[in-house]
Amino acid sequence: MAELNLKRDMPHSLEAERSLLGCILIDPKIQVELAGYLSEEDFFTESHKYIFSAMAELIRANKTVDLVTLTDLLEKQGNLRNAGDIEYITELTNVMPSSAQYQTYYDIIKRDATLRRLIRGSASIIEECRTSTDEKNSLALAEKAIYDVSNTADTSEVYKISSVIPTVMTKLDELTNDKSKFHGIKTGYYGLDRILNGFHGSDLMILAARPAVGKTSLAMNLVENIALKGYSCAVFSLEMSKEQLVQRMLCSVAGVNMENMVKGKMQKSEWLKVAKAREMLNNAPIYIDESSIISPDEILSKCRRIKRKFGLDFVMIDYIQLMESKGRREENRQQEISGISRKLKILAKELNVPVLALSQLSRAVESEKRRPQLSDLRESGAIEQDADIVMFIHRPDLGKSSEKDVSDGKVQKNVAEVIIAKHRNGATGLVKLFFKGECTKFVNINEDTGEPEEKTDDRPDKPSVDIEPEKNSENIDSQLFDRNENGNS
Repeated sequence: MAELNLKRDMPHSLEAERSLLGCILIDPKIQVELAGYLSEEDFFTESHKYIFSAMAELIRANKTVDLVTLTDLLEKQGNLRNAGDIEYITELTNVMPSSAQYQTYYDIIKRDATLRRLIRGSASIIEECRTSTDEKNSLALAEKAIYDVSNTADTSEVYKISSVIPTVMTKLDELTNDKSKFHGIKTGYYGLDRILNGFHGSDLMILAARPAVGKTSLAMNLVENIALKGYSCAVFSLEMSKEQLVQRMLCSVAGVNMENMVKGKMQKSEWLKVAKAREMLNNAPIYIDESSIISPDEILSKCRRIKRKFGLDFVMIDYIQLMESKGRREENRQQEISGISRKLKILAKELNVPVLALSQLSRAVESEKRRPQLSDLRESGAIEQDADIVMFIHRPDLGKSSEKDVSDGKVQKNVAEVIIAKHRNGATGLVKLFFKGECTKFVNINEDTGEPEEKTDDRPDKPSVDIEPEKNSENIDSQLFDRNENGNS
């Protein structure tokens, strides 16, 4: 295979670069407008890199950019000769008679810069693949190289408020006529939906509790409720295997006793319920990754592929403290968790899906026998800062000290309090749910009678997605759901 001559074959336009630099020299308005969108790496010619770098420094210092100030700065930097001397810089102002076409030159330069980055990224991928002994690391490097180019090419705009107000007013008018117009994905729990208005895209939600309180059960119940409405859900379980999760879901959806299931003691009526649950879950768009060691970057990579292939509406991660950040190691675990929580927020925003991440709480909740609060989030205050919603599960009936309160009727047995301690876009509050521990299922409590009820809002928010049962039982994409070499926890 012929080697690529990078220097010779790199896309570039000498004329466009010269013309744009000339535009910047003769038009102060263009100087300010382009300062935040160009970098010296966007230019191919070395002399043009030196020239634009000096121009950018003058603009940042709020100084005029003209022939005199530019050549003076280049001379002080010792780069005047590298930039082509005064004669060449003077010629730039004569390249074109008008700056009216600067946008055309800018587009050409940005296009060629993107193509060059793609070529360099491709070359690094080729070199990595030639010497690599780990195909997973090579795949991650290739995906990151291409994504970095895409991310660099993406530039957001600044909008004047007058251009945004009509959109907001239209939304408010539609919301007045239809209160449910902009609700998020319904959770199946009335109290949560009333306070949160459903789960919304780009939100990072934290569900925290002490061990054995039911956070995985509630999270999987949410996945079931959402997926059975036709939404595509990705589940990343760092603690439990895919078989354990599916067994829990079958038990929860069927409403059968978990102990009878695992001990093979199910009655005929229970088998019929499990068969019906199996049929429902077979058609549910739920995708499970059971890697016991995974980083936020790997989760993002897998979610991108799921979204591209199947669509993606909701992500659940169990749980933050088991995750690792790959690459540069932080000085302590608290800084590492801070980095993880920040990347999870970026994941939610980039994919525009709600992300529910589970988290542990400190032991102070148990030792002080109280409801959890935001300061109890384990190992990092950054989790609280990055999250849009923080929820706690509190079980007043658990613990030896609570047994007397249950027998005295002061505390309801199996009633869990879901405390919404932070809600960036709305109110906080408390929702009570009944926990059916025998089938690992949280259910609504009837507000009138105070009794648990199985019924949820069964109306589909989204058209159901038909998936062939055979595909559900297979490994859908070997690259997408490859297990980690270290195995399951």
